[in-house]
Amino acid sequence: MLLRRVAAFLTAGRRYFSTEAAATSSTTGGSITATGTSSGGRDTLGRRLLKLIYPKRSAVITIQKWKEEGHSVRKYELNRIVRELRKVKRYKHALEICEWMTIQQDIKLLPGDYAVHLDLIAKIRGLKSAEKFFEDLPSKLISQPTCTALLHTYVQHKESSKAEALMEKMSECGFLKYPLPYNHMITLYISKGQLDKIPKVIQDLKNNTKPDVVTYNLWLTLCASKNDVKDAEEVFLDLKKERVVPDWVTYSILTSLYIKNKLKEKAVYSVKEMEKRVSRKERVAYSSLISLHTNMGDKDGVNGLWRKMKLLFRKLNDSEYTCMMSSLVKLAELKKAEKLYAEWESVSSTGDSRVSNILLAAYINTSQIGKAENFYNKMVEKGIKPSYTTWELLTWGYLKLKDNEKVMDYFKKAIGSVKKWDPDEKLIRAVYKSFEEEGDVNRADHLLVILRKAGHVSTEIYKLLLRTYAKAGKMPLIVAERMKKDKVELDEETRELIKLTSQMCVAEVSSNFS
Repeated sequence: MLLRRVAAFLTAGRRYFSTEAAATSSTTGGSITATGTSSGGRDTLGRRLLKLIYPKRSAVITIQKWKEEGHSVRKYELNRIVRELRKVKRYKHALEICEWMTIQQDIKLLPGDYAVHLDLIAKIRGLKSAEKFFEDLPSKLISQPTCTALLHTYVQHKESSKAEALMEKMSECGFLKYPLPYNHMITLYISKGQLDKIPKVIQDLKNNTKPDVVTYNLWLTLCASKNDVKDAEEVFLDLKKERVVPDWVTYSILTSLYIKNKLKEKAVYSVKEMEKRVSRKERVAYSSLISLHTNMGDKDGVNGLWRKMKLLFRKLNDSEYTCMMSSLVKLAELKKAEKLYAEWESVSSTGDSRVSNILLAAYINTSQIGKAENFYNKMVEKGIKPSYTTWELLTWGYLKLKDNEKVMDYFKKAIGSVKKWDPDEKLIRAVYKSFEEEGDVNRADHLLVILRKAGHVSTEIYKLLLRTYAKAGKMPLIVAERMKKDKVELDEETRELIKLTSQMCVAEVSSNFS
């Protein structure tokens, strides 16, 4: 239904919008600075909207109050505010502003405005709502920007068939004169591991338009995923041939690939080219540079970059501290990492456990379990809430000490700390192996109950349980019936283990039995 409507509307829409008009109608780009902060200390609508912060507060009420005070509301100003809100992931307030603009008779909206509106609906209300919004658009608004926004939504939801069908309809109506839709498709295929489809997308792109730097960066990412230096260098030569200007991301991908393949001279040259293209505006690039210099073993380069960041930016954020601490740990500079952590504690009030977990992991990986336990206790004392990773790290730590009591305690807390657990099969096997070595059938049964509640019971889990019973020389009670209740199939090994343990003495009924 949706794609039939796309076909009809795209054909009609082509009468209203040329590809050039579609490009200029987009509302992206620019900066919020003029709205938010460049007006000195005076009161602005931008300041008021950006100060809302909490989702329950209404952007519409703020705008209406601004108008009641006699101020004017201009479309370009609201567009800038929406862009800024999207940057900081304040999608609800951004959507409220878009919805408010649609009912203002004195504000003329372009296809690019509706494209942003569609994207925000997808983020807040989901794919079906975004599709419904698209279906309800007037024919003249079904254009390159709105179709590309819907395509982006399909890509984000990894809806390959819908994305491919939409691309076909856009092609029929001449809306593929820009690289962005093709870049979306390349991103989709990379994310789904459908790498064999990418060469055709790139060829189609070249037949219809010119690749941009994002295209080449995605293409290089594909080469890097295959660890193919030769292909990556050919792609880079193609970029030069097409007179596309490489950016810092281009050289970041190349440098990483060279480091992985121990091509030191090429890596050094590439990272220097990357540094030439990094400025204060590309803040995230500095963390990337730190990681690359770390992987090259360049301590001086890492420390120099950190000093430069401190000069450039008034305050460093948690992710930057995490990056630098990880680098120091990787470079075997644990004392410096501890000092940096103390600095972070003094300047940050976020209590982000991801920063703390860097040091916790370092202690555990170097078998300093006592130090790790003390560090964890200090974390809790200072109000830092442990995350799943915190509990998982402690589980691994106590597995090293064969302390099954604490292993069980921390693993249980790890699973219970998340709404939906993504099972770590390696950790599950390691925990059961520890129980098996000790013949600890009580904890093995207890873990089965926990895994069942988390929705993760399988034939493999029952094998691990049965091996523990076999090691202990005990027979589990009604295990075949329990497997049937859990809808778990018996395989040959499971049957052999049940047969083996059935000849052993009956285990005491565990309080964890279920």
